[in-house]
Amino acid sequence: MGGDQAPYPAIKGALQAVRTMGIRLILVGPESRLREELEKLRVDGNLSRQGLSIEHTDVVIGMGDPPSAVLRSKKNASVAVCARLVKEKRAAGFISAGNTGAAMAAAVGFNGRLTGVHRPAIAAYLPRIDGAFSIVLDVGANVDSAPEWLLQFAVMGNEYAKFLFGIDDPRVGLLSTGEERGKGNETTKAAFDLMQALPIQFIGNVEGRDIFNGRADVIVCDGFVGNIVLKASEGLAEALLKLIKKGLMKNAIRRVGAMLSRGAFREVLKIVDYSEYGGCPLLGVDCVAIVGHGRSNAKAFTSALRVAKRCVEQDVIGKTRERILAIQSAVKSAL
Repeated sequence: MGGDQAPYPAIKGALQAVRTMGIRLILVGPESRLREELEKLRVDGNLSRQGLSIEHTDVVIGMGDPPSAVLRSKKNASVAVCARLVKEKRAAGFISAGNTGAAMAAAVGFNGRLTGVHRPAIAAYLPRIDGAFSIVLDVGANVDSAPEWLLQFAVMGNEYAKFLFGIDDPRVGLLSTGEERGKGNETTKAAFDLMQALPIQFIGNVEGRDIFNGRADVIVCDGFVGNIVLKASEGLAEALLKLIKKGLMKNAIRRVGAMLSRGAFREVLKIVDYSEYGGCPLLGVDCVAIVGHGRSNAKAFTSALRVAKRCVEQDVIGKTRERILAIQSAVKSAL
């Protein structure tokens, strides 16, 4: 039930996923409403035959609700039910494009955090000029972060980059206002000293431009800064594409050039299109949880399900747990 146009895009994306990925899905929300949307998509009443089932709840968390509501006043909200299904082993993971804070509260409240993790973080991947991606975290789970939390974000981001991109020794940078060690606020200065003690390839401070130029594979920041970076990047990508399109349509010669360059434009559009990647993983919780964009369309939900499926199949949670424990002594000594 999360997302600006819920529940239609989620249901349409779910149908595409079960038909192409060989997975089974549980749709969580008001059963009558969900069945109404399924009928619009010409899905008959025999959902099981099509890889679907419905878990009924008529309680929904709104974007204005406090995240704590999923553990207090709205324990049967759809995102809380999703997290509970994972805890009960009835589902292998869950996806939400609704209230991000509520999704994190539900994931942590019902499934807990990985051993040694203080706070979970949302990881996003942004395109770079070399054709690869930078992982940026946190992009919204924690508005304010302690230096020790940034330290753990670095560890989790480092391990996730190994899983996602197959990089043996990712380069980890700390987002700040300058490359020099003394730049930044008190939190980033303290985090810099802590990260130097970690058994990872910490390359020091990086600046905003380094997110896209390939200097680092993992970039660490607090959720306030990270969320602004993420949404500003999305807005810039959309604005540039519209400006380029407008410029190319000014006269016949440019329109011919645009037609000849359609393949290149499609490639660029695919790289910057958030729906290609679907959602961002919530790292540090003891379950597979994917947080989608509020504007998620059907394609984005299908892509998010693909990410969740891959996380389950490759046991990302188990591997991250093992790796965090393996360097726990180094983390403690850094603290």
